[in-house]
Amino acid sequence: MFNNNTIQRFNETETPFYYYDMDVLRNTLDACRDASSKYGFHVHYAMKANFNPQVVKTIQSYGFGADCVSGNEVKAAIAHGFDKCKVVFAGVGKSDKEINLALDANIFCFNVESVQELEIINDLAAAKGKTAGIAIRINPNVDAHTHHFITTGLDENKFGINTWQLNDVAETLRKCANLKFLGIHFHIGSQITDMEVYRSLCIRINEMQDWFEDHGFAIKILNTGGGLGVDYYNPDTNGIANFESYFEVFSKFLRVKPGQEVHFELGRAMVAQSASLIARVLYVKNGQKKNFLILDAGMTELMRPMLYQAYHSIENLTKGSGIRDQDKSEIKYDVVGPICESTDCFRKDVELPQSHRGDLIAIRTAGAYGEVMASNYNLRDQVLSVYSG
Repeated sequence: MFNNNTIQRFNETETPFYYYDMDVLRNTLDACRDASSKYGFHVHYAMKANFNPQVVKTIQSYGFGADCVSGNEVKAAIAHGFDKCKVVFAGVGKSDKEINLALDANIFCFNVESVQELEIINDLAAAKGKTAGIAIRINPNVDAHTHHFITTGLDENKFGINTWQLNDVAETLRKCANLKFLGIHFHIGSQITDMEVYRSLCIRINEMQDWFEDHGFAIKILNTGGGLGVDYYNPDTNGIANFESYFEVFSKFLRVKPGQEVHFELGRAMVAQSASLIARVLYVKNGQKKNFLILDAGMTELMRPMLYQAYHSIENLTKGSGIRDQDKSEIKYDVVGPICESTDCFRKDVELPQSHRGDLIAIRTAGAYGEVMASNYNLRDQVLSVYSG
């Protein structure tokens, strides 16, 4: 991903910053579009993964829809040119202000997560003389076999409506004249690479579809959510998510009836590999049991390792560029940031060439849930963005 010219450019740029390889992004989007269009599937980009303006502009140019989880994401999607008829609004805690904003924008659909939310959207739509398109988010109780912080489809999760509440949902839908029932929505978690999990999800979606139709509700939209994972360990050799196998599973096992549409909400898989966090070594601390590389980037720039214990490949670009080739020995370092928190650690015991003050460090696969989660804690400067080309 990084040639000598790129590394020289990094040397001339103030760190830390996110480096976006726009060719990687476009190649990924090409693969997603080609694999999904084979089956006539509809893809919505999950805005929460990355709302860098250049990234969002590129994704919008491919004709994808937008999956939003806040009122400001709805506004941003429309401002960046996403067709409002392809904008969906999810989230377990939509405020009245956000709902009204989305109603005024005439978005395609609200993914509704409680019976009470159905009633609130109906009342707010009635006050405006509008009808709101809605899909019911159902917890299928399918284990995504991923980190417990990023699983969302189990009965004990805060998201969605449990199956034992569906009779109340049906009764409420019949009473709400300002709601238009479009379909059913699911999202079971994130960073899922086991395709058998999606096969199990398809079986549950088929069962839920039968339940709604048995109770007199016609379904137009089957929204399967997202969650497709990427390879954090091999970003160069396995840089594009397995879109082919992913969409093929739904084509094989999801029962799609004439006139129905299948929708997906993908975020990480579309953007994760397109960016790296570039930092510089400030200090090297050598101890009896531990060696530390202290970087000028920390949890304020990339929160995932601290929040989810997430793995990111870490590389010393200065050594990779051929500079100081005499330092070939591998040393284990705890790679840490400058923030006044003990949890400000990217990874422990990382094997790297002997490193020095000023070396450039790349933390890979940082395009999803990286820049969007950056903060100004410790009154840190806002992290910058640099683009290829």
